[in-house]
Amino acid sequence: MPESTYPRKSLRVGGSPVPPLALGSWNTWDRMGPDEAVALIRRAVDLDAGFFDVAYYNMGPHAENSKTDILFGQALRASGVDRADIVLCGKLWLWDWPNQGFRAQLVESLQRAGLDRFDTLVVGDYLDAPDMPRLVTEVNELIAEGFVDSWGINNWRIEHTREALAEAAEQGAAGPVFAQLKYGIARRSMAEGDAYGPLFADGTLTLQASDVFEGGILATGRAPERKIGADVGGIREQIAAVFPEVARIAGEFGVTPAALGIAFCLTNPATANVLFGASRLSQLEQNHAALALARDHGAEVRDALAACWVDRDVRADGVW
Repeated sequence: MPESTYPRKSLRVGGSPVPPLALGSWNTWDRMGPDEAVALIRRAVDLDAGFFDVAYYNMGPHAENSKTDILFGQALRASGVDRADIVLCGKLWLWDWPNQGFRAQLVESLQRAGLDRFDTLVVGDYLDAPDMPRLVTEVNELIAEGFVDSWGINNWRIEHTREALAEAAEQGAAGPVFAQLKYGIARRSMAEGDAYGPLFADGTLTLQASDVFEGGILATGRAPERKIGADVGGIREQIAAVFPEVARIAGEFGVTPAALGIAFCLTNPATANVLFGASRLSQLEQNHAALALARDHGAEVRDALAACWVDRDVRADGVW
C-alpha cells in the first residue's frame, strides 16, 4: 500500500482519487536501464506516485520515434505491480488529426506499451483550432468502447476548452474533466489567472500541473541539452535567474528545489496531481518530500515563493 502522506484527490467529480504524484514518460524511461525502471515503478507505487503518463512520441514537434513507452510497458510487466494499484494516462495528438484518427492512435499506443486500456487520457495541444464536434465525438467513442474512462486537455486555449465543454453538453457526452497545464513556481498565469481559474474554482475542471521544473532548470539550475517544453512568453532566461532564490528557499525548508516546486503546485486547491519526470530512484525519493511539505507548510511555501512568479505579463488564456 502507498505511504499516505498527502490526501488524494480525484481528477473528476465522482471519480476515484488518484495519487498526488504522477510520473511522465518523455525523456525518462529511455534514460535508465531495465532494472532501474522496474525498481522505480515499484517504489512509485509505495510513495503514492503510481500515476503514469504514457505517450508515444511520434509526430509534430515530437516526431522522435522514441521507445520510452515500449520500455515503460516492459518494466511495468516485469515489476509485478498490480494493475489495480496504478493509474495509467494516455495521450492523443492533434498534429496530424483527423488524418490519423484517435482510435488508431490509441490502439497503437496501447499495443506498443503492451496495455489493454488507459484509465484516462490527455488530448494534446495544436497549431490550428480543432473540429470540436468531431473531437468530442471521437473521444467519447473511445470511452464507449472501454478504452478509457475520462479525458483532459493539454495547454489548450481557454476558448477551445470552453467550446469542448459546451459541445459535450450539447451531445450529452463526456467533456474534459481536467487540464494538464504548464504550472509551477515561475509559471502561474494560465493556471491561476482569470481564464482557467473560474473553471477550477467551480469544480468544472481539476488541474494536473506539468512541466513544473521548466525542463529541469528549476530543479538543478542548469538547462539540459535534451529537448524540453516550449518557452511560452519567451521568459526562460528570467526563470533561470530565479533559481538561486528557489534553491535558497528550498534549503530553508530542508528539501530539494524539485521537491519545493512540487509542493508549491500542491498548494493550489485545484491541483489533483503533479506530473514530473524522474529517471533515477533518488529523484523520486527526494521528490516525495514534497507531500509532507505541502501538507504541513503549504501556506508558508506559497508566501516564501511569492517573488519568484515570472510570467505575470504572459497571457493567461493560452494564446501565444
